[in-house]
Amino acid sequence: MNVGPTLAPEQSGRRLWDCSVVGAGPAGAMAAREMARRGASVLLIDRSPFPRYKVCGGCLNPRSLRLLEKSGLGQLTADLGGVPLTRFRLAARGRHADVALPTGSGVSREALDAALVREAVAAGAAFLPATTATVLPLSSLADRRGLRLRHAGRDHSVECRVVLAANGLGGKLGDWHQTTDDAPEWEPGSRVGAGVMVSSCPPGYEPHVIYMACAADGYVGAAQVEAGRLDVAAALDPQAVKRAGGPGELAVAILDQAGFPPIPGLAQMPWKGTPHLTRQAPRLGGERLFVLGDAAGYVEPFTGEGMAWALTGASLVAPLALRGARHWDAELLVRWRAAYHRTVTRRQIVCRATAGVLRRPTATRAMVQVLGLTPWVARPLFRIMYRD
Repeated sequence: MNVGPTLAPEQSGRRLWDCSVVGAGPAGAMAAREMARRGASVLLIDRSPFPRYKVCGGCLNPRSLRLLEKSGLGQLTADLGGVPLTRFRLAARGRHADVALPTGSGVSREALDAALVREAVAAGAAFLPATTATVLPLSSLADRRGLRLRHAGRDHSVECRVVLAANGLGGKLGDWHQTTDDAPEWEPGSRVGAGVMVSSCPPGYEPHVIYMACAADGYVGAAQVEAGRLDVAAALDPQAVKRAGGPGELAVAILDQAGFPPIPGLAQMPWKGTPHLTRQAPRLGGERLFVLGDAAGYVEPFTGEGMAWALTGASLVAPLALRGARHWDAELLVRWRAAYHRTVTRRQIVCRATAGVLRRPTATRAMVQVLGLTPWVARPLFRIMYRD
């Protein structure tokens, strides 16, 4: 499972790269792989050592699986021991509804991201983990962008034709924004993310099921992933987290209110958090720079939509970035924005609407009651969410 560097940091500055990809999550690693497969020289950078835990529900929905298959990675989740996900259990105030799902897969980000990085390296990309990157101001050389890399307390300079910024929620690459108004903003009322990996699936949590407990202060999702572990991820009101004494304490209360079985020791486990979830980057790039993945925009997902947005963005940006590496044209950014809004932003509308309903306890209880009696009414929603 270990994924280490494929070159020494000082070696990265000895050539002009076609593309530097900052962030080795699904969006960044897939984009790096797609560009390397097309013959580009690619440097993939991530600030964390690999493998590493990420706050995420660990759910790949059918659209994500189709995107992997189209990229030649159809066996990836099975090879990682992914757990087929076929049902969705939604609960609030002691009542629950079971809804059949088109088959997805439960895989931890620890395993998935490391596997995608390995695939990128196999395609020809170079990988630098445990390295932070800062985009430098434009220089007199119009055919490239500079990056300053920091690894093990030392700085190194890198030049590339194009930068892909896939550095996640609240990720910063330096002062490439022309004005402070260009900086990514989170929306008022946005929830924060929190998650933890439970080493073994406790009684009452079946494999193949996505569990979602809803309350006024947020929701908690759980699904079994490889090796029999339970991935727990939540979207929580930040003020409620403070009142409860931490994300673990609030998650325990939400699970209890929903009527789900307790998870022993959950409050005391090493929870990790994220910045505010719902945010949008006013711009999706700059001179020789494309922004993608969570760094481009994000809303609260529910059954694996976030992973599909990331993989979609990677497949769309790779050919544009490759053209930009060969000959930069500002029209490429126009095309990227149009493609992103058409294929990602529009799909996020469904999640925005669902999040709005789940913030209203009365509406949530009504939805659970309706789905409990007539679960088939959810089918059109899943068809919309999962279609190509």
